[in-house]
Amino acid sequence: MSQDEIPEPDCAEGAPHPRETQKILGQSGAENTFLQAFNSSRLHHAWLITGPRGVGKATLAWRIARFMLVQSEDGGGFFSEPPAAAETLDADPNHPAVRRSHSLGEPRLTLCRRPWDPKAKRLKTAITVEEIRKLKGFFTLSATDGGWRVAIIDTADEMNTSAANALLKILEEPPEKTLILLISHQPAQLLPTIRSRCRDLRCAALNTEDQAAALQQAGFDAGTNASALSVLSDGSVGEAIRLINADGVTLYERLVALAATAPGLDRTAALSLANKCAGRDAAPFYDITIHLISLLLARLARYGALQPSVWVEAAHGEALMLDKLAPNAQAARKWANLAQKLTARVSHARAVNLDPSSVILDMLLQLDETARK
Repeated sequence: MSQDEIPEPDCAEGAPHPRETQKILGQSGAENTFLQAFNSSRLHHAWLITGPRGVGKATLAWRIARFMLVQSEDGGGFFSEPPAAAETLDADPNHPAVRRSHSLGEPRLTLCRRPWDPKAKRLKTAITVEEIRKLKGFFTLSATDGGWRVAIIDTADEMNTSAANALLKILEEPPEKTLILLISHQPAQLLPTIRSRCRDLRCAALNTEDQAAALQQAGFDAGTNASALSVLSDGSVGEAIRLINADGVTLYERLVALAATAPGLDRTAALSLANKCAGRDAAPFYDITIHLISLLLARLARYGALQPSVWVEAAHGEALMLDKLAPNAQAARKWANLAQKLTARVSHARAVNLDPSSVILDMLLQLDETARK
């Protein structure tokens, strides 16, 4: 396998890599927070970029990286006063450092992510300590022009224990004029000592309009499904791309229609859906089906608990189905308990490699049984 064929672990399938995206949508608050720190001449050396998966955290990290790389030796940050207050993170796309970063050829920039295992012919499941040691070696080198050096870790959640401990040592004694950008979907799982040495930069979920624009920028058309995609993905562009690739909106509509027949589930329709998850090639469909069934249960629980006067449907007829199956808080507890139970059953099924079609059918029958109670 050539270098160009190696998959990138930090890129959604079918979408451009975050380093190729010049514009970010819906994260002006996070951008302004960083710019204020930069302009104050008190720029922290490590930033933990957090928020839901797929809302632009990596895109923001690359925008910050390009911005810092084009700063002159005397410009900005902790060690000197910037010549003028920066108003945007935009960087000239024709700047040599920007062009080099696009191809991962910029010597003052390094990217730390899950490496490729040439023996197993797949990506490793974690960022290893060897990758963090490379990061340490990168920081020991002097910048060729005295400018900033930037490291992006995508994602910090994927570091194993040894890698996390090695990173902690770097964070404790950072070299001058260096910036470390850690991307994290679940910062609570990181070492408290790592979190305490970073400044938090929170990215928010995107609204429907910003998400649709971001999808268009990535080469995807939400079309008439923009509202449903926004609801099902909870404002995440990455999750919306996953749903588009799997025709997830149509699948969720099918699940809603099926749930509406409970109790007394249409077993022929349930079996037909379960059979589509059988076979090795059906693994992506199996994964998205599990995700959407879990999401359906979560929406049942939320609807029953809140009893909202206004509810944004993710599929035609969803509100009627929710009214029928989740009319009160007691029903909400019932659906929440089922969601927890099925999560454990799915984890067990994956561990012992149970037949996917049987797993899906069992989930749907459990839904029907719960509706009878």
